[in-house]
Amino acid sequence: MLISLDPASAVPPFEQIRAQIAAAAASGAAPVGTRLPTVRKLAEDLGLAVNTVAKAYRELESAGVVETRGRAGTVIAASGDRALAELASAAARYAQRAKSLGLPPAQALDLLTTALHEAYGD
Repeated sequence: MLISLDPASAVPPFEQIRAQIAAAAASGAAPVGTRLPTVRKLAEDLGLAVNTVAKAYRELESAGVVETRGRAGTVIAASGDRALAELASAAARYAQRAKSLGLPPAQALDLLTTALHEAYGD
């Protein structure tokens, strides 16, 4: 799995790493069991501090996208789609709340799109 950083991006490096690994897991480009580089190796490859990569890995692990197996390393977890299920649930709650407030679907979608652009730094 190739991870690349955009130094001109407003998105912090740890978030770029997290997002790329999560996307690879969700799309199947990094199937369950795919071993990730060690934190030290990836930090060295990307020219980052070890703590930057470690933060991305911790967030991925807490979301269930990866699991750390001690000396066996960090791998894409079988429960990697837990994050997608959680997001789908949040989207359903958002849709219901927007409806209960009387917002038309197009306006609710516009608000969500704006929030996503802000979150991703677009």
